[in-house]
Amino acid sequence: MIAIEIREPGEPDVLVPVERPVPVPAAGEVLIRVAAAGINRPDIFQRRGRYAPPPGASDIPGLEVSGVIETLGGGVTDWRAGDAVCALLTGGGYAEYCVAPAPQCLPVPRGIDIVTAAAIPETFFTVWTNVFQRGRLAAGESLLVHGGSSGIGTTAIQLAKARGARVFATAGSAEKCAACERLGADHAVNYREADFVAVIRDLTGGRGVDVVLDMVGGDYFARNLDVLAVEGRLVEIATLHGAKAELNIQTIMGRRLTITGSTLRPRPVADKAAIADELHRDVWPLLESGAVKPIVHARFPLRDAAQAHRMMESSAHIGKLVLVT
Repeated sequence: MIAIEIREPGEPDVLVPVERPVPVPAAGEVLIRVAAAGINRPDIFQRRGRYAPPPGASDIPGLEVSGVIETLGGGVTDWRAGDAVCALLTGGGYAEYCVAPAPQCLPVPRGIDIVTAAAIPETFFTVWTNVFQRGRLAAGESLLVHGGSSGIGTTAIQLAKARGARVFATAGSAEKCAACERLGADHAVNYREADFVAVIRDLTGGRGVDVVLDMVGGDYFARNLDVLAVEGRLVEIATLHGAKAELNIQTIMGRRLTITGSTLRPRPVADKAAIADELHRDVWPLLESGAVKPIVHARFPLRDAAQAHRMMESSAHIGKLVLVT
């Protein structure tokens, strides 16, 4: 099969097509003939040598795919060869074939084409576990999503709105802010032109928001605390501006704030299986009704992975980028 290898840590040109053996599914796994693979920010970090795969994971990048099950590993009874699925991976997605734990596969939602379905797993698993499980966002509450035009952001806006929340977002241009609002954000703040804390406090009558989903970290940390309402929850999922920050402990105590966060890739299959079950129950009906949809900005041939990474690093896209085999 053709796969995309990281020749050495570096710029996008280190992504090179190579021939690799088709992997063999172990017990509890399935072999997927890949239709498309989603591209995510962790792939960029892995390519740069800053995010090593977990022990036992493929060195090939790619955390999500869609495709058709080719063969079943031992003990797999929930799937059959020929089933169209999308799957969450720990690696190996940038290839014509990959293996995935059977519990991390979900059926391609009705009404969504198989290539677009590759844009679902990583962002929907991430948003569900962080916004709704850890952040406990409920109908009638409010959410602030940083990076609202990203794959995570476009997913979080739609899911939160569909489940009855008031949604705010930040983005870096008027075009991206408008895209966030078209997807359901009640208001999007251009962070290059305005202070999101002041704007959102004004829009909420000084109350603030119940949940902040943050992928920025660094200098955003204290500002995120400032924009939270009493009993608010800050959920950290990435640290694009740095992993260290100062905080005022009395701010947390005075407003009874909760700070949490998570990473998805290293978690055990059982954890991801539980998230998959909840997605199938609570989110798949929204996808199949059209109330929520994956936003795909562009599709690239698998061999053009380097070009796709350049686009992601330019931040010119809105939503997701996918590689098509």
